[in-house]
Amino acid sequence: MAHVARIDENGIVVAVHCIDNSNIGNLEFPDSEPLAIAFLESVHGPGKIWKQCSYNNKFRGHYPAPGETYDPVLDVFIQNKPDAYPSWVCNKTTGVYEPPFPAPSDGNKYRWVEAEKNWAKISQQET
Repeated sequence: MAHVARIDENGIVVAVHCIDNSNIGNLEFPDSEPLAIAFLESVHGPGKIWKQCSYNNKFRGHYPAPGETYDPVLDVFIQNKPDAYPSWVCNKTTGVYEPPFPAPSDGNKYRWVEAEKNWAKISQQET
């Protein structure tokens, strides 16, 4: 299956459509994209903006959801910023918001504490 996002004039994802591989000549991205667009235009009519996306996050960042954004400069889909984590920053490669720095990698489990803008070790009682 090929997955293609319909984007409005403001770069907002309106919907994501699945297309059988037979409709795109069984080609891989990027060769499949023009065929996918032609197929969708034959179904939905011309004049819409379409961008192929990857269900497995292999290209154009992460798999988009309606309401998220496509950035034409970065050529990635950008996740909506989580309200609970205003300190998180967008990874320009994946389009996903992440903590400002990674959790410690000492074998313990951690959770992000936004009020402290830091990682807190999860106690065994919390797991």
